[in-house]
Amino acid sequence: MRNDRRRQRPAKPEQSPSPAPRGLFYLGQDLPVLLETPRFLVLNKPAGLAVHPGPSTQDSVETRLVTHPRGGPWLAHRLDADTSGCLLIARRKTALLEAQAAFQNRQVRKLYWTIVEGTPPENEGEISAPLLRQSNPSGWRMIVDPKGDAAVTRWRVLGRANGRSWLELELLTGRTHQARLHCASLGTPIVGDRLYGKSDASGLHLLARSLHIPLPEDTLEAVAPPPPAMAEALKRLGWKDQS
Repeated sequence: MRNDRRRQRPAKPEQSPSPAPRGLFYLGQDLPVLLETPRFLVLNKPAGLAVHPGPSTQDSVETRLVTHPRGGPWLAHRLDADTSGCLLIARRKTALLEAQAAFQNRQVRKLYWTIVEGTPPENEGEISAPLLRQSNPSGWRMIVDPKGDAAVTRWRVLGRANGRSWLELELLTGRTHQARLHCASLGTPIVGDRLYGKSDASGLHLLARSLHIPLPEDTLEAVAPPPPAMAEALKRLGWKDQS
């Protein structure tokens, strides 16, 4: 287990997302904006919205963004459709390349909040479990397998109550379903995870809480508020809304 002094930074106060910049989204398809600079946007992606269009849906973050005549804007990373929170958008190609380099070099700090069923035996730890995509006639899912891609997650407990726990996750790698499967492998599946746990009417309780990205020209920092259903569950675990 490793100590990380960065965890001691005081949390930023909650901020309400701002109105969307004019002309960024198609009419009536706005998404909340957490941070805007001339080169980047951080969106507060709602749960249930895919980042790319697919066979089962045409609505997505990508299709809501108005395409610039010179190209872009571009998604700088990905979130699962069921995950809410911070999503980085590059408004220029040079900005996209800088952000991609930061992700590849693991300079980006990604913190997630989640509510899980049960409680881990310790207050914090690190899990290293390689993940492999497994397909079958009914679909696909990720599994822990030595043949998979390396995946590492640091976790710590922020609250416990009524048989559930509030965890902070730091994803040191960015594998598909990493947070979901790593939580399940701890014996504490995420509330509402219909694939690796069990479904819940309130949905998946997984939030891409914050991004910290050091770049050559500036440093980007954004914090996403929990969606309403998750916020109510967090309050029962000790979270105090500071908005």
